[in-house]
Amino acid sequence: MGNALTKEMHEEDMELILSMGANSIRLAHYQHDQYFYDLCDEKGIVVWAEIPYITVHMPSGRENTIRQMKELIAQNYNHTSIICWAISNEISLQGVTEDLLENHRILNDLIHEMDPSRVSAMANLFMLETDSPLVTLPDIRGYNLYYGWYVGEMEDNDAWFDKFHEEHPDVVIGLTEYGADSTIKLQSPKPEKGDYTESYEAVYHEHMLEMLAKRPYIWGSYVWNMFEFAAAGRDEAGDPGKNHKGLITFDRKVKKDAYYIYKAWWSEDPFVHICGRRYHDRIEETTEIKVYANAPEVKLYVDDKEFGTVASDNHVFRFSVPISGTHKLYTSAVIDGVEHAEISDTMEVVKVSEPNPEYFVSADKVRNWFDETEIAEEDGYFSLNSTMGEISANPKGKALLDQMMAVMTAKTAGGMGEGVKVSKEMHAIVARQPLKRLLGQVGIDLESDAAKQLNAALNQIKK
Repeated sequence: MGNALTKEMHEEDMELILSMGANSIRLAHYQHDQYFYDLCDEKGIVVWAEIPYITVHMPSGRENTIRQMKELIAQNYNHTSIICWAISNEISLQGVTEDLLENHRILNDLIHEMDPSRVSAMANLFMLETDSPLVTLPDIRGYNLYYGWYVGEMEDNDAWFDKFHEEHPDVVIGLTEYGADSTIKLQSPKPEKGDYTESYEAVYHEHMLEMLAKRPYIWGSYVWNMFEFAAAGRDEAGDPGKNHKGLITFDRKVKKDAYYIYKAWWSEDPFVHICGRRYHDRIEETTEIKVYANAPEVKLYVDDKEFGTVASDNHVFRFSVPISGTHKLYTSAVIDGVEHAEISDTMEVVKVSEPNPEYFVSADKVRNWFDETEIAEEDGYFSLNSTMGEISANPKGKALLDQMMAVMTAKTAGGMGEGVKVSKEMHAIVARQPLKRLLGQVGIDLESDAAKQLNAALNQIKK
């Protein structure tokens, strides 16, 4: 069906969203079907609506953006679910010019002229400086942050918001996009950033939900994305043509584990969910059995024998279980000291001697958790194990990195990376990353000739 959905499909999507406990939807980057706006009105969902003014500002496109905004407001003004009209998304990729600012001022004024009852909004690129005039231009401020996936670590999200709040204590800020890609066939007992496993996506969202809960000045957040969706330019993790950040698969048949950590935080309907059911064949002697639930305690049974009861204040319950063969797992909710068999879940795990090849893909598609690449090193010289900061502090190292970045930029679609402006915070995060990690994040296999040649060149530069 592609993006042409039936009413029944829209209803299914809405039911999945409501079941998770969400109360707001960012209908991103373009107009959506009127029937879905109707469903949002009916179900009491808070909606962020926006025009397709995305990534790169085009001076010749000003009149088109004005027409798009006029049509968005005129066509959807009476939908009670809509609270804001969003001007653009990640528009500062190639920098903030006076023409871009003027375009945004015109759209912002147009919104207030056509609809004084609602506010304007924007989703900013994570590289945009927080003191940019673009940040304070709309009524609602938000940033798209992907620390812990594309760059940096999960904890960098915490640091970013803490710094923003320290510098702007009277300003509330939103997290308008965040997420990590995963495919349900990829599983790991040691999930790491960039491995595309369902396991890492779950760990990432566990962290993000705790981070959000601790910061009341964050007015709201929007996971990117509720569902996997078509993306013709992507070829990742052996499943081309999709963006895999969805909490639910493209066909809506499988709710990934990450879906249930949101349900645990947001839904009032009692439930328990055992994670890792697609990680059926396990090579470790002692495995982690992780449960998501919105009960205060969870009890686990292994092969019909009580294993233990765990309490948690973050909806994540962990058990370390020795395994030796095929084991049946059963877990139930414990509320006020009473076990509730009607709130339960089951699954099976099997101890195996070798990793299941179905849980990984070839090295040119994604790094596997059990397969570390050897990096050739020379004492006193740089290598791919060196950080970007270490290399760039050396004049010869910086020249080599500049040459590498020029080649990588030229290879991006339409040279889109050219002219990208990077904030001080972003520079600091990139500087502490090993070069090998950054190469992996842009899809360069460390076993490739290009990576080996780059490492050989670094081996010739003395620290």
